[in-house]
Amino acid sequence: METAVTSPSIGILDVMVIEERAVPRTRVGTRRMLVSGLLIGAIVPFAVLTAMRLVGYDGNTYTIAALALTPYAGIATLVLAALALGLRRWWIGAVALVLTFTIGALVLPRAFANEQKALGGKHVRVLASNMLGGQADPAVIVGYVKEHQVDVLSLTEMTPEAITGLDRAGLFQLLPFHVLHPAEWASGSGLVSKYPLTPLKLSGDSNYKQPSASLDLGDGVRIEVVAVHPAAPMWDRHAWVDEAKDLPYADAEHDIRILAGDFNASLDHSLFRELLTRGYVDAADQLGRALQGTWTNGAVPPVPIDHVLADKRAAIADFKVLETPGSDHDAVYAEVVLPGK
Repeated sequence: METAVTSPSIGILDVMVIEERAVPRTRVGTRRMLVSGLLIGAIVPFAVLTAMRLVGYDGNTYTIAALALTPYAGIATLVLAALALGLRRWWIGAVALVLTFTIGALVLPRAFANEQKALGGKHVRVLASNMLGGQADPAVIVGYVKEHQVDVLSLTEMTPEAITGLDRAGLFQLLPFHVLHPAEWASGSGLVSKYPLTPLKLSGDSNYKQPSASLDLGDGVRIEVVAVHPAAPMWDRHAWVDEAKDLPYADAEHDIRILAGDFNASLDHSLFRELLTRGYVDAADQLGRALQGTWTNGAVPPVPIDHVLADKRAAIADFKVLETPGSDHDAVYAEVVLPGK
């Protein structure tokens, strides 16, 4: 006698239960993939930026702007790492941490001062101010000249009206010698000095003039100074490169050289780091203050693109970033110590 085998039947309710259980699993998987994709998409730009910084490639207009924000990228990757690890995306979190530590290794040394040579020469006090098309408050600039006993002032984005305002504020009574190239809006620049100066031609042709001069400090001591202002890369990347590369070298064949002004570049740009290989040190970097921003347009955090570069034969005694009302740039001040004779 054969026993009938009854196969289990699946009713409509059973099917519904199976489908109801399957749907949440699919949705969970989809959400996980979406979250992972978003995290990866957020990390990729920082990975590209870090790679460009490591290989020394500034790239196009947009990556040049992004590289100026490298220190902030380290904070962003740390936040992404914490978020990824909190969501148990272990390998994504690990990649973000690697980026954080890499960026940190590149930028954190700027927060620590380097030991300076003990030199017995003259002290030269340098102030550089971008006047934002002449809109900076001239009384504030002259006040800084008095307060810090400035010997040479580098002015960029200096207009004819700005010269009038500086004159009324008493600048030329304090610093009577000058080489001035005023122009409308951003193209004017100049050097104003406590000491007699002789105009020089130390840089190539520039839309912003970048005047240079030899200063006679007395006792047979002379230095050479350039008011630096290469074109902004956001407007003309090629001019930015060409005008920065036209800046002079510092070497034993010449007097001590100082470059001061708005470089439109930070230590995270290979173009700027190449300038340092020409025999200069960055005053802010030497004293552990190179992370302090000097420019913002209101839409981005402050970035340090204004500098005083001194001949590496000199030493740096002081550096400050000074708020300048009316301008989108803060002024930068450095006290440079020359070798003794």
